[in-house]
Amino acid sequence: MSFASPVKAALGRVAFITGGGQGIGRAIATRLARDGHDISIADIPGQKEKVQDVIKEIESYGRKAISVFADVRDAKSIYAAIEETVDRLGPNLFVSVANAGVTQVKPLLECTPEFIENEVRINVLGFMNTHIAAARQMVKQGHGGRILGAGSIASYRTAENLGPYGATKFAVRGFTEAAAKEWAQYGIRVNAYAPGIVDTPMWDHIDRELAKIEDISIGAAKAIRVQRDIKLGRIQEPEDVAKLVSFLVSDEGEYITGQTIKTCGGSSL
Repeated sequence: MSFASPVKAALGRVAFITGGGQGIGRAIATRLARDGHDISIADIPGQKEKVQDVIKEIESYGRKAISVFADVRDAKSIYAAIEETVDRLGPNLFVSVANAGVTQVKPLLECTPEFIENEVRINVLGFMNTHIAAARQMVKQGHGGRILGAGSIASYRTAENLGPYGATKFAVRGFTEAAAKEWAQYGIRVNAYAPGIVDTPMWDHIDRELAKIEDISIGAAKAIRVQRDIKLGRIQEPEDVAKLVSFLVSDEGEYITGQTIKTCGGSSL
């Protein structure tokens, strides 16, 4: 059972989070707000109502929070979202979290070029462009920063019917290492968080699709994997991921860079 962390004093720092309207992104946004960051949530128009709900929660902690548009498939919109964030919250961008992503479930022989392209544009190109846009702003400011991205236990081990997804998450791991090497000179730490089976809408989608492929009831695919794979005996909550992110962007995580860190309750063992 997760409990909300205490609300800390303002840090005078801004955190930019893509896909912050629900699931892991929401948990990260609210946790970093309680840690003292002002928050910019970048998401698509369809998530507007959910994003506004997150903003209300963040403001209740005494932090500033804004919503900016960003379709991570379009690099120009990412750069515009970073620019708007700085214009509205000040040139104090210290944290960027490339959390937006998609999971598509299909046997490889059924994957069309369009199916694969969509996953790559969001999970790889969107991720890379978010990192580069944020890093350019941090270099311009001259105060370093923390850049994080959404990896997965699939960054280390792929799974059947999730081939393109696993490939994109291997790319996250590789780019994280490369960016960490290049940007250390600017005081920027680059890491990725690698969840397992998380209680989010994304995993509900995976469960429904796997149920069709495996000819089992909805809910069974997820339940089987939780029981079989998670050594700590419970499904992961979004807040479990947010705890790791909170540590990595804090002063305590200052000596960690280039890592894709599993937070999966032992499901990758």
